[in-house]
Amino acid sequence: MSEDFKVLDFNKKKAETIEQKRRAFNRIVFQKFLGAYSVIDDNGTIYPVTMVDIAGDGCSFQVPWNSAKDQALPYDYELSMRMYFTDASYIPVIMNVRHAKEVVGADANVYMQYGCEFDKSVPTFEAMQSFIDFIYKFSEHSVIDKGDAKVYFK
Repeated sequence: MSEDFKVLDFNKKKAETIEQKRRAFNRIVFQKFLGAYSVIDDNGTIYPVTMVDIAGDGCSFQVPWNSAKDQALPYDYELSMRMYFTDASYIPVIMNVRHAKEVVGADANVYMQYGCEFDKSVPTFEAMQSFIDFIYKFSEHSVIDKGDAKVYFK
């Protein structure tokens, strides 16, 4: 008689947990810190955007959308984005549109959500890469404060 055993892949589960933490941390950073200051610089006209996610290769953001009058940016469209970290200083990044889709936000408003790929050849991307690396490391090593006084080190 043979029994079926399910083997648990702890590395896969750990990676899933880290990814969930990264996305949750991104939401906090974008809603409370970075998101309010990210803008698209399109031929001298600046449009505010709401950041949704950021990763090593790119980011996603959304803009308010009215399908009756707005037109989506085409695939491969080059954007210059300013990532503000203070009221007056930002890191410029260049990226290309890779996909776009209409979404309904938690506020019941319609948005166009874009996924873009960073141009890593731009010198300022080095600073963004450090920021992205921090987000990944924070997600991997952060712990929830449960009021205990012990500090954990490896």
